[in-house]
Amino acid sequence: MGASKSEFFTDEQNELSSLFKALSHPARVAIIDYLLKVDTCICGDIVNELPLAQPTISQHLKELKNVGLIKGSIDGTSICYCINPETLKKFENYFFSISKILKSKCC
Repeated sequence: MGASKSEFFTDEQNELSSLFKALSHPARVAIIDYLLKVDTCICGDIVNELPLAQPTISQHLKELKNVGLIKGSIDGTSICYCINPETLKKFENYFFSISKILKSKCC
């Protein structure tokens, strides 16, 4: 992370930051939306769904997989992708804690 001085932040803060960074591209949000809609798919399915080239989709899938937002299992010569529910639970917990705090405060 270089200039961000990540060592001064908790592991949870650094992990959440990486997850948010992975979702900071609209194509990755679209991939997550698609996977939520269809449950599992192969890269070719996403290529047919989004207006991006196969290598571009593969790079976005790699980024999402590297942070654990999606999982991939090999099915013959294809990789079948799906959402990683354990990682989504981290988002849920984070936003739930924010919501809980905001309910007890006002601006």
